[in-house]
Amino acid sequence: MRNEGTVDRVIRVIIGALLIALVFVGPQTAWGWIGLIPLITGLVGFCPLYKLLGINTCPLNKR
Repeated sequence: MRNEGTVDRVIRVIIGALLIALVFVGPQTAWGWIGLIPLITGLVGFCPLYKLLGINTCPLNKR
């Protein structure tokens, strides 16, 4: 079951990768690991917060 559309997923993966990059370059802060959340939800296509709020950006599941 997916609740994220393609554009939403691509944006999440890009933001997640950028945040994780902060762990290795730039300020090198541990806060960059928070990027795992958008990265994983973008790769899987399911966001638990969207489920709780009743949001669905996936056009395939809107029937």
